[in-house]
Formats: sequence, C-alpha cells, structure tokens
Amino acid sequence: MIVKNDCIHFRGDVPCKPHKASGVHCEDCSEYRPVGMRILIIKLGAIGDVIRTTPLLLKLREEHPDAEVTWLTYSPDVLSRDWVNRILDASIENVEWLKAASFDWLINLDKDRLAIALAQEIHADRKSGFTMDDYGKARPVSEKAEEHKWLTGLWDDVSRANTKHYVQEVFEICGYRFGDEPYILEDKGDASVDWNIDASKPVVGLNTGCGGRWVSRLWPDDYWIELARKCLQSGYEVVLLGGGQEHAKNQTIAQKSGAKYFGHFDLTTFIHLVNQVDLVVTAVTMAMHLAIGLKKKLVLFNNIFNKYEFHLYGRGVILEPEKACDCYYSPECEANCIETLRVGTVFDAVASLLDGRK
Repeated sequence: MIVKNDCIHFRGDVPCKPHKASGVHCEDCSEYRPVGMRILIIKLGAIGDVIRTTPLLLKLREEHPDAEVTWLTYSPDVLSRDWVNRILDASIENVEWLKAASFDWLINLDKDRLAIALAQEIHADRKSGFTMDDYGKARPVSEKAEEHKWLTGLWDDVSRANTKHYVQEVFEICGYRFGDEPYILEDKGDASVDWNIDASKPVVGLNTGCGGRWVSRLWPDDYWIELARKCLQSGYEVVLLGGGQEHAKNQTIAQKSGAKYFGHFDLTTFIHLVNQVDLVVTAVTMAMHLAIGLKKKLVLFNNIFNKYEFHLYGRGVILEPEKACDCYYSPECEANCIETLRVGTVFDAVASLLDGRK
C-alpha cells in the first residue's frame, strides 16, 4: 500500500481529512499536496504579542503557499487553523517532539529561556530571530534581529530612539517588508448570545484595567466614571470590559455611571464581547490587540512605552499624559503621570473617531 507521508494532509497516527471525507487512499487521492516548506514559529506569549505576530502568516503564505506551518505558543486559542497547520501549546510532550523534529525554517521571536534553548537545539536549515549564546542568554541570529528586538531590549536610550513598530520589526527580522498586513483574529464565540447592547447607537467599550505588572498605566476610577457619563450623555452605548482583576472596579463604575457591565469571561467569550463594540478605550493591554485584530476604532493610553511600537492601522489615536515623566518601562510611576491624561481629552478623541458612526 502506498503511503505519501510528505502530503500536507497526512497525520501519521489518524486518518487524514480526504480519507474521512471520501474514503480515498494515497494512491488514488486527488487532494495530494506535497509539503513545500516546513516552518516553525516560536512565539510563546503574552497573548497580545502572539496576536500581533499573526500578520507574518499572510506573508509566509504568500511566499510559501504549500508550507506546513507549526506554531509553538502558550496561547493556542488565538491562532487560526486556517493559517497554521499545527498549533502546539508549550507542553512537555510538544517540546520533546519539536526537539526531535527537523524544519526548513525556524523563526523564534522570543528571548525567554525555553524559546532560545529550543531555537538552539532544534534542527533547521535556516533560523531567524533569537537563539542562545554560550552563557545561556539570548543572542540574535542576524543583524536585523540585533537591530530590532535585541539592542532595544538591552538599552532604554536605544529603545526610546526606535521609530519602527513591532510588526514592521518582525517582518524585517524575517527578511520581509511590511505592507500593512492585518492581524489574524477570529471571533469564535457563541453568536446566539444576547448581550443586551443597543447597536443602533455607537458602542464604546471601556477596558478599565491594565494587568498587575504595569500599574503605572492605571487610569483612576473617577476618570472612567466621568468618561462613561460623558459618553452616555452624548448618546453612545457604553460597555465596561475587563477580567477578574477588574470585576469589583467595573461593578462600581457601572453603578456610579450607568454603563453596562456583563461580567468577566473566558478568552473566547471576551473576544466575542469586544467584537460587539465599535470603539475601545484602553491602556496598552491585551484588549488593545483584540481591538486591532477585530478592526475596531481605538483610543490608546500610553505613558511608559515607546509610542512608535504600536501600529493602529489608521483606525485609532494614541494619547499620552500632559505631564512629561521619566517612567519609561516602569511598573510603577511615583508621579502618577497617567492622571494628567484628562477625561476631556479622551472624550474628544472618542467623539472624533465616532463622528462618522453616530
């Protein structure tokens, strides 16, 4: 019996899709497609970083339509099987399998220990991004990787001087020019859910948290309450967004402002909820990347990062505090500079972006 294990449909341990669909065997299968290139992407986390790496898939598929793409990540739920043949969570089993496998092109875009160790150990004819030096630390594979994500991670002054956004840097590390390729993000939520949102009005989503690490980005609760009230008074529908960490905060904001709050949810449901709004107001968080991926308008708060790092695809605006501050990449800001980003400034940005929607 003929077995074509080089076919992109071949699984090795279970029947392939063409066989399940029509009962064909390899020798008489019209859907035989030999793998053109075996590509491994290592981008483990965080969730937002995984999402904003997905534009690379469009370029890879354009250049190598018959490639078999494998992606190792901590966030498999945000990747699409329409674009990635093999989505692997970073389990021991998958890591061990990868160490024994071979690839034509390994792209590692992380600098943490697991990622660089695997990039060093896995056999690939070509490697891009980062691997491990003799001291067990991250080192760039190429000059572009050194320029774009290595030196900027070592020196604050070099990072501040950078004017290229993340996706552009990733493309250049892989030898491509960025052509405004979008994020790839699917809404896999339950379409039958009734969110009790009045979609006849412009819908504003207020993502009130910023995670536990970078609390220097945290906008005061009173500001969120005032912003929600202004939006409601202007005829907008207002929905509060956040996770478990923001639950009590959002309950209070909802009670004091009249905004709607439906609770906190698993990632798939949260993506579906974000997809119900027209515009998201948020600090630099996962919600920012969800908004970009879902092609929403975006008002982005930034005070501790290089604003050039973020590409909003012409659908948003970046707002920074009025007060200059030296809290660059600081988890906490003693001056609380984010408080000098005024509610009126944010509301004006919301109204300007929604002007054509109202």
